[in-house]
Amino acid sequence: MKSITLYSEKNTPIHLLQPMTKALYTMVAILSPLLFGSWRISLAVILLNVLALSAGQVLRKTAPLVGLSLVILISVVIIQGMFRQGNSESLFSLGVITFYREGMRYAVGIVLNVINIILSFSILILTTKPSDLVEAFVRAGLPPKLGYVLGSVFQIVPQMSESMKAITDAQRSRGMETEGKLLTRVKAFFPLISPVVMNSLITTKERAIALEVRGFSATGSRTFLSEPKRRSLDKIIKIALLVVLAGAVAWRMRLWLI
Repeated sequence: MKSITLYSEKNTPIHLLQPMTKALYTMVAILSPLLFGSWRISLAVILLNVLALSAGQVLRKTAPLVGLSLVILISVVIIQGMFRQGNSESLFSLGVITFYREGMRYAVGIVLNVINIILSFSILILTTKPSDLVEAFVRAGLPPKLGYVLGSVFQIVPQMSESMKAITDAQRSRGMETEGKLLTRVKAFFPLISPVVMNSLITTKERAIALEVRGFSATGSRTFLSEPKRRSLDKIIKIALLVVLAGAVAWRMRLWLI
């Protein structure tokens, strides 16, 4: 059965790290550039993310995620570079259009932060089984119901994508035109999206019934099928990440006190 998650199953050092280690890394990788407030830190973390994704053999899978955000990021650069409040120093001109240094500096910071967030979450999502991640959070004290919601979030996009593909193939076999001009695609959109939404609702109901049958709402202590593998490398990485986060917080507090 084909997986309906974004997880890519491989045997790499990144995959072998504990889910909580990668979750902590994601948090620190996102917060550190924001706390330090430096584009150089953002760029350094992005390069570190690229190295981690390469080590996990999932770097290519991030290309569509970054590509989808490029349109928004380009619009941010244009709008901030031209119209940001406080723009005064001209950076360069294209005909009658002028881009300002202040706006471009601010836009570059936004672009780097967005790319950093995408890559940081990609490390967690692409190299961690959703079930392992949810179990790790539940072990850490997260209520099981919230854990189920978290697991559903990781599965909903690929699941709807698979459902959309199956329904599109079924409609094509019935003679519906789903490719071609823009008008043809627009006409086919609603006949395709309606079954996808209905199928998602039915699947949600079936899952809820299945969970109740298995005693999901039962009270009392819970046990887990397997114990997590504890490695010294995970402990070292967690300590290093906490030190970096503490340093970033101290740096930000120092700036506030000055």
